[in-house]
Amino acid sequence: MSRLTNILTGLFGLGLMAIFVLGLSHSISTGFAGFWGGFPFMCIAFFVIGLAIYNFWEDAVRKDD
Repeated sequence: MSRLTNILTGLFGLGLMAIFVLGLSHSISTGFAGFWGGFPFMCIAFFVIGLAIYNFWEDAVRKDD
């Protein structure tokens, strides 16, 4: 794949994953668990999204051909 295609598909996948995980975190926090019940999952979700962003940066953006 070309570098531009790799970056665009990576951004699309990263965006979908982030929307899903943040939506899941929001539904847990506003549901029966409440804010403090959903807080640990929210922390884990932000950490995982940070790892995904770092992996995208390493594989698609910073990668030398």
